[in-house]
Amino acid sequence: MNVVEQKDKDLAAHLASIQKDEMTVFVMADGRIRGALFNGSEFVNRLHLQHGLGILETMILGQAALGGALMIPMMKGEEHIVWRHEVSGPAQGFSIEADSRGFVRGYLFNERIPVTKPLENWSLKPFLGEGTMTVSVLRKGDKEPFSSSVQVDSGNIAEDLAWYYKQSEQISTAFNTSVQMDKMGRVIGAGGMFLQIMPETGGSKVSGAAKSSSSDAKENEALLSRAELAFRTCPSLGQWFAEKGTHEDLVYGLFREFKPSIAVRRKITFSCPCNEENYITHIRSLPQAELEDIRKNGPDPLEICCRNCGSVYHIPVSKI
Repeated sequence: MNVVEQKDKDLAAHLASIQKDEMTVFVMADGRIRGALFNGSEFVNRLHLQHGLGILETMILGQAALGGALMIPMMKGEEHIVWRHEVSGPAQGFSIEADSRGFVRGYLFNERIPVTKPLENWSLKPFLGEGTMTVSVLRKGDKEPFSSSVQVDSGNIAEDLAWYYKQSEQISTAFNTSVQMDKMGRVIGAGGMFLQIMPETGGSKVSGAAKSSSSDAKENEALLSRAELAFRTCPSLGQWFAEKGTHEDLVYGLFREFKPSIAVRRKITFSCPCNEENYITHIRSLPQAELEDIRKNGPDPLEICCRNCGSVYHIPVSKI
């Protein structure tokens, strides 16, 4: 029985009736555009329940985790990224980790965000504010991660992520993330999409010269404009999946003029490598005086909560 079934059987039945969590990676426009669509309905439910988050907190961390998941198909080989969003608003920010193997985990810096008046809409700007987005990338064989930062002030996590790729990677990328809730505050659908215009490798179509011709440049601008227009007409992804929408209908319907082709399907999970043995090892490394105090005064068992995923471990003192 998974975490959703344990907490809410009706919600689990709904999630079982819609398209299963999956990421679809696709290409179109003769390879000039690539993208990915992720149904993360159970994925967001898992982070919501494991962290014990409220509605607003789930909206923020859910969209951040969906964004982290969308960064996975853009990784080169074996990579692990840490994305820290440090902002001036009451949410304070978040940390998201994503691994090329398909694992995502993360947490809010403030899991109990104060709300002083009823929310008029789902704009997150009052709770995020301005700040800094830092992405650290660790590739196989690297001794230290490579980090790059940009200033952000949109109050929109998807737009901030697109701004980062524009500034750090010099690649036009668009993101769309959405979390749909019912009247009871339950996550009934969640999803994300990215679209990326790949840079030309050089040479005009006619001459093969090092510089693109003016006609090529105009064609690229037209392609970008049409792709952006199609992307902006995308429906709410959370609602789309909540209402049993499929990957195929959205990709082939929304981008039909670009002749899309689904290249890869893969599983993405909200998961963490934490386990009881690792925590026992960490506790045993504490100063001897602290260990003696624990053995004499408890508590027994020790309750350890993983900050990254919300998993709770109850460790008997006898094990340390």
